[in-house]
Amino acid sequence: MALCCGMIGLPNVGKTTVFNALTAAGALAANYPFATVDPNTGIALVPDPRLRTLTDIFKSKKTTYSTLEVRDIAGLVEGASKGEGLGNQFLGHIREVDALLHVVRCFQGSDVVHVSGSVNPLRDISVIETELMLADLETLDRRKQKTEKKVRAGDKKAGFEVEFLTRLMALLDKGQWLGNLSYTSEERLLLNECQLLAAKPVLFVANVSENQSADAMMVNTVRDFAEKRSARVVTICGQLEAELSTLPDEERADFLREMGLTESGLVRLTREAYALLDLITFFTAGETESRAWPIPKETKAPQAAGKIHSDMERGFIRAEVYHYDDLLACGSEAKVKEKGLFRLEGKDYLIKEADVVYFRFNV
Repeated sequence: MALCCGMIGLPNVGKTTVFNALTAAGALAANYPFATVDPNTGIALVPDPRLRTLTDIFKSKKTTYSTLEVRDIAGLVEGASKGEGLGNQFLGHIREVDALLHVVRCFQGSDVVHVSGSVNPLRDISVIETELMLADLETLDRRKQKTEKKVRAGDKKAGFEVEFLTRLMALLDKGQWLGNLSYTSEERLLLNECQLLAAKPVLFVANVSENQSADAMMVNTVRDFAEKRSARVVTICGQLEAELSTLPDEERADFLREMGLTESGLVRLTREAYALLDLITFFTAGETESRAWPIPKETKAPQAAGKIHSDMERGFIRAEVYHYDDLLACGSEAKVKEKGLFRLEGKDYLIKEADVVYFRFNV
């Protein structure tokens, strides 16, 4: 499965509106709960001005950006862990994604009904997180009971698991989100096996009105909450971005300039979501195509080559590498070579952010 972010939040907070702006998917956005039942799936481009520069330098015929899979998951209500609303169906959809974009309503307005009757960002966040943690506690309790049987049967390794599961349950009981904590490699492996909802990384998306100054106080409460969690927040006007996404590129740029903006909120959102998945970007560039490739940090050269084609990983010989910044400073690949900044790297080389790479391989 491709790396994927899931949009979560209460009903009517603007998830589907933000999703449509991000992916241009045209999903139904309605002023009533559960307008989204099955998760809508779309692909968002990851904007990267460096790629346009590479296209210009190499006079590439084609420019291909990285993409990110995004799923708009049905709104959650209090009691979902016990089956309320879409209940278990909703929670199952969350288990399938790698990271969460938690959309929080930070705008007033009686034209969009709030399921709780009033707008309160911290209360809304608490409702969502409590339901996810309650579901995780049930998951952990079932696993712990099975593992305790192994301990009684003399399985020594099971003792570590019981201790770790007990610790996780104590943290969840205190309302501790598990996704921002540090774990040993052994603990991380066990954590991944449990597929816990509260162990996923989260980016908070503060959805505001066009009058952002009026919503600033609510946004600040979300930021304060996120900072204590070592999490990030992106502020976005979903309705405005949805309208902006329908404009041609030229008109979009003019519109942003008129508003005194250098980039849209969606650019920031996509960039942060990309980083949330702990990915870096390397580039391939030439006359035919300049392209951005997303890979996890600490990926070795052969595995990065395999991102392009499996044959390239199997027949890997070497990677010819230089950094984007060096190319920008020198102005051309030829000048990069002249200054000795062009390197030959072997199979143990770890690809770095903004490496420009050409792979040599046997067919």
